[in-house]
Amino acid sequence: MRFEAVKRQTSYGEAIGILMLDTFCPFIQGDVGNAASFHYPVRFKRIDGLTVERIFAHDLGFVEKMIAGARELEREGVKAITGDCGFMAIYQKEVKESVNIPVFLSSLLQIPFIKTGLPDDAKIGIITANSKSLTADVFKKIGVADDPVVIFGLENSNHFKEAVFDEIGFLDSDRIREEVVGIAKKLTAGHPAIRSILLECSMLPPYGKAVQQAVNLPVYDYLTMIDHVYSSVAKKRFDDVM
Repeated sequence: MRFEAVKRQTSYGEAIGILMLDTFCPFIQGDVGNAASFHYPVRFKRIDGLTVERIFAHDLGFVEKMIAGARELEREGVKAITGDCGFMAIYQKEVKESVNIPVFLSSLLQIPFIKTGLPDDAKIGIITANSKSLTADVFKKIGVADDPVVIFGLENSNHFKEAVFDEIGFLDSDRIREEVVGIAKKLTAGHPAIRSILLECSMLPPYGKAVQQAVNLPVYDYLTMIDHVYSSVAKKRFDDVM
């Protein structure tokens, strides 16, 4: 078999490229920012200056930096691009139009897929890093209706807030798990129509199993989306053997 080198590409086999916020927080296994969360190689690209504060403020001044980061990942050989914050939805349209590979920046892009499998009167419970910032405008940016969702944020959860908003440099995963599970229970208790949970924040997949055990519902997160995308750009081979 003949192989050819690609100009300006220094490594190979990284099918997924991930655009990252400029943050100061440990990324534990299960977090999108931890390479050990994936069963395949990924390539990270930080967008300098795009802090948590700026993304929550819907700062569109970073569109060009996001486009530049996506184009660089494409040149480096990735087959699809994603992000590490659901609020990157505000850049989805511009970034996808700037490259020739699929772009899935926000975990919220899963909403139409989730909704399709539910009864018409069912709701999707969204646990987000910041409910005050998850406005209708964010959903409009990705062409997703927000009518089937019930939103609850972690902005007032002490341990999550310290780690993400205040960036104290460490997190207590056990305590954050308790906060996330507590919110999931409140969501489902207060809204019986909720039939699925979506964890918006890229830091929340480590707690997905605990949420599912607590509320006994399907749980979607960033990793369910990225794994799905990977399966489409790096197909598994099946030999013709009975």
